[in-house]
Amino acid sequence: MTETRSGLAGVPLAVTPLTRKDVTSDAEVRWCPGCGDYAILAAFQGVLPTLGIARENTVVISGIGCASRFPYYVDSYGMHSIHGRAPAIATGLAMTRPDLAVFVVTGDGDALSIGGNHLIHALRRNVNITIMLFNNRIYGLTKGQFSPTSEQGKVTKSSPMGSLEVPFNPLSLAIGAEATFVARAVDSDRAGLTEVLTAAAAHRGASFVEIYQNCPIFNDGAYDAVKGRDSDDSLIRLVHGEPIVFAGGTKGVHRDQRTGELSIVDVATVGLDAIEVHDAHRSDPGLAFALSRLTGPGVVRIAPVGIFRDVDTPAYDDLARAQLETAGRPENPQAAMQSLLRGAETWTVL
Repeated sequence: MTETRSGLAGVPLAVTPLTRKDVTSDAEVRWCPGCGDYAILAAFQGVLPTLGIARENTVVISGIGCASRFPYYVDSYGMHSIHGRAPAIATGLAMTRPDLAVFVVTGDGDALSIGGNHLIHALRRNVNITIMLFNNRIYGLTKGQFSPTSEQGKVTKSSPMGSLEVPFNPLSLAIGAEATFVARAVDSDRAGLTEVLTAAAAHRGASFVEIYQNCPIFNDGAYDAVKGRDSDDSLIRLVHGEPIVFAGGTKGVHRDQRTGELSIVDVATVGLDAIEVHDAHRSDPGLAFALSRLTGPGVVRIAPVGIFRDVDTPAYDDLARAQLETAGRPENPQAAMQSLLRGAETWTVL
């Protein structure tokens, strides 16, 4: 059985078309000047009206961190929850309220440290939620300690001689957990971010979007190589069904037929026919995982962006509701037991 419905199926539409103003709260936005969160918020507020869903059927849940202020700035239902537990709370909401579009806002510290367990299980279960992970590769709210995505050797307040840890690759982690939708965007790339968030919301199941987000106070310039005028030479824009090329088409991604490994090559040297064609809908996550590994664990110099993986698999909450419905039918052998358990009389198991 393959479930192919949209992630927004069953969510009531707005009676009248919404505008960005309709989904923008009157709360004062309070982040540090120059923070990438501003750009992400603006993109999200621009995407919501295009989805057509009613504000009262939109929920934004956050954990702890700078990004956790997000629900206050969106005029919808929302919850500022506890450290690392936003995916767990979102799972409960998606399970019990199929009429809601549920978004999770989290950071690299919130999601990948104390919240790592909740994140991977929400992804592997394929719960119908959209997770946006703001990755600034630092702990910002607690003033500049190294995070699970900080590069090895990073000097911070909690690692004055340099971090010894090898960082997580969030996309590799998500793909390894069998997430059915995995994508990456950059905070300052409004068009790319909008495209990815729109597709993530439409996906039925768990959508995971890593967003490179600059922290101008504690980790300024972490993504300079993939931003600005020269970004075309370092951003590999993934388009389903098209050869994976960048730098004006002069460079591309080649797969070694013997080892299966991906590498960056000059298109003029190997020819366009030797360049890998992107397939986001492959059931085998191998290509998506290999693409995620093109970004090394150190300073970010090369970064594929766009949709890495987008496959149709039954959503956990849909399966759970179907199972509960079946369990309650009179013809079901378990129905008699359920009736006994829910009855008013006392009973004894012999």
